[in-house]
Amino acid sequence: MAGSPSIPAEFAVFDGDLDASWTEQYLQTPCLAVDTEAMGLIHGRDRLCLVQIADAQDRVACVRIGLGQSSAPNLQRLFEAPSVEKVFHFARFDVAALAAGLDIAVQPLFCTKVGSRLGRTYTPRHGLKDLVMELVGVELDKGAQSSDWGRVDELTDVQLAYAANDVRYLIPARNQLETMLRREGRWELAQRCFACIPVMAELDRMRFNQTFEH
Repeated sequence: MAGSPSIPAEFAVFDGDLDASWTEQYLQTPCLAVDTEAMGLIHGRDRLCLVQIADAQDRVACVRIGLGQSSAPNLQRLFEAPSVEKVFHFARFDVAALAAGLDIAVQPLFCTKVGSRLGRTYTPRHGLKDLVMELVGVELDKGAQSSDWGRVDELTDVQLAYAANDVRYLIPARNQLETMLRREGRWELAQRCFACIPVMAELDRMRFNQTFEH
């Protein structure tokens, strides 16, 4: 039976960028979970509003991105650091959102949705809620998924809790997926797929939606 999300070990909210202390703390970890919230799904039209980060010690940070903001130096340093793997669920969207909103070129990365499609071939259910339920044993509440993230100065506790929980269980899920992918002989294929995601994200930003269609 799945449990409910626990309280994070540490939780902080920042405006505009991470502070130096949290940046240095995160740079010492080999792996970080990352997610974003935006006003919609169209890059260039729908602005980036929130960036959520969690490490394996359950230290969670939410960074509120201001209207008109176009850079975040500490986030850029962290997300472009080659020593820290960034774990996303459906990385294609988040990588494009970070590039469009803050000119960040994320690398290296792991996508739990791609990993799930390659490893969990026994199911058609690859959404974050189903993935975390099966692999981590936690039931996520997705009730705040469609809400106004643009009111960054007035985000509710419900919105912030939703945003935090969307990253807190990505690293355990990622580790379970790696075990599964290695067991099934698909780990190298998964890594090659992850390497393609920044290119796909750039194509999405440029509106090349059917580049690989016949």
